[in-house]
This record gives sequence, structure tokens and C-alpha cells, in this order.
Amino acid sequence: MTKKEFNSCVDQYADGVYRFVLKNTGDEDMAQDIVQESFTRMWQKVSDIAYDKSKSYLFTTAYHTMIDLIRKEERLTRLEDWHHNSEAEFNTYSDLKEVLNKALSTLPEKQRTVVLLRDYEGYSYDEIGGITGLSEAQVKVYIFRARKSLRNYITKIDYVLEDK
Repeated sequence: MTKKEFNSCVDQYADGVYRFVLKNTGDEDMAQDIVQESFTRMWQKVSDIAYDKSKSYLFTTAYHTMIDLIRKEERLTRLEDWHHNSEAEFNTYSDLKEVLNKALSTLPEKQRTVVLLRDYEGYSYDEIGGITGLSEAQVKVYIFRARKSLRNYITKIDYVLEDK
């Protein structure tokens, strides 16, 4: 890959990688750090990466970097604290975007990741499998289960309407 192609990758994919990581972590600073780290790693291997594989490389690198950081944080704090005591906040959402983000945050890590890659970023099942290290069948199962959980969460009227 040339410098011009690398710069093109930055222009084309930085926002998509950022959105993907932000939706998974909910932390803007962490998302920015992960995007920067992903492009740094890509630059270190720029001569080994084909331009047509750059998008997949970036998302795969971002995914693995994100997982490493999350695991590191979980060692330092409990998962319950990291999710900001979500049970106490259920009845405070009326905005659909907030409800969707809250619903996504309730999903297990792998389910959230595959749904975001499929529904937000438009990856195929095969591409998602390549990024996450799952088989295509596993990807389909995780997406099915995630969508079912999201549907159940969103259809509960208590989660959508504010208490009055």
C-alpha cells in the first residue's frame, strides 16, 4: 500500500471505525484512542497490507484492540460499575436513540459487536467472521440472538415511556 492509499484509508474509514468502537464502548476518548492505535498499527505494516484489504484490516485491528482494552479495564473495575448501574435507569428513557443505545449496552460483547458490524457498518456474515474470528454460522446465531434480545427490550413499554 502506498502513502496515498494509506491517506485514502484514513479519509474513507476513520469515521466508520470510530462509530463502531464508540457504539461498543460508549466512551469517546477510548474510541479515539482505538482508532488512532488501529491506524498506527496499519502504518507499521503498510508495506504488507493490500489496499483492497485495508478496511477489513482496520476493523479487525480496532476490534481486537477494543477487546484488549475492555478486558484490561474489567480487571480494574467490576462490570456492574462499568455499565453505570443500568437497572436503576430503565424508566428514564423516551428518546428512541437513547433506548436503542441502552438496549445495545445490555447485549453481551460478541452479540453487540456482530450486530454493529452487520446493521451499522454493513459487513457480510463472512466479513464479520473474519473480523471476529467466528464462523459464519456462529455469526448468524449471535446476530439472531442479539436481534431477539433487542426486540424484547424495545417492545417493553416500560423501557420506552417515561414514568409520569
